[in-house]
Amino acid sequence: MIRFLGQADVEVLTSEVFDEARLLLREFSHRIDNEFTSAIGVISIAARSANDEAKVTLAAVEDRLQNYALVHHALRMPEHTSRIDAAAYLRQLCRAISRSKLDSKGIELRFVERTFQMNSERCWRLGLIVSELITNSERHAFDNGGGSIRVELLPSLSSVECRVTDNGTCEANARPGHGLKIVEALAKSLGGTIDQRFGPHGATAVLIFPTKGLDAKADPYVVEAASPEPH
Repeated sequence: MIRFLGQADVEVLTSEVFDEARLLLREFSHRIDNEFTSAIGVISIAARSANDEAKVTLAAVEDRLQNYALVHHALRMPEHTSRIDAAAYLRQLCRAISRSKLDSKGIELRFVERTFQMNSERCWRLGLIVSELITNSERHAFDNGGGSIRVELLPSLSSVECRVTDNGTCEANARPGHGLKIVEALAKSLGGTIDQRFGPHGATAVLIFPTKGLDAKADPYVVEAASPEPH
């Protein structure tokens, strides 16, 4: 006897598969956290018996790993859905990215923010987009090192606009395609759009998405005064 699945059956199966995927992703993320902790611990122990020159080098490696761990932690899928301060979340993420991969190359990252609340899972997706755009600029925009990347978060009553700009020199055909496809898919998952432009004087990416998404039944927020622009 052949039984065809109805719409309700398909929805249940889809939900179960989605929940399982989320569980596996969280478990994988926790394992990566543990690996970072283990590696940092090994370096710390080795530094105790090293000479002064080696201690300096190991301390720099340990610091770099700690900042990479902070980036990974910030980009980890939230375990519970809640409302969080999006500006504070992105500020923490930008600081960790800057310390882990930009400072050593002389690239300045500036974050211009306006404090507002949003759904934690949507904020996580926003963080993934911002991280990918910053990484794209870091890898491809500055041939000779040095430069500036600017992240602006501009909420309004109906939508959120996030701009990532750099003053690099690489043309569009020098930018990677796979990462941009990921960004476009994440923007779509937020119910938004992203426009990216590349030129000889820099690149600009503009993400716009609604404050209320399909994955957040109610996601109102309050726009407050602009915070001072941090370095």
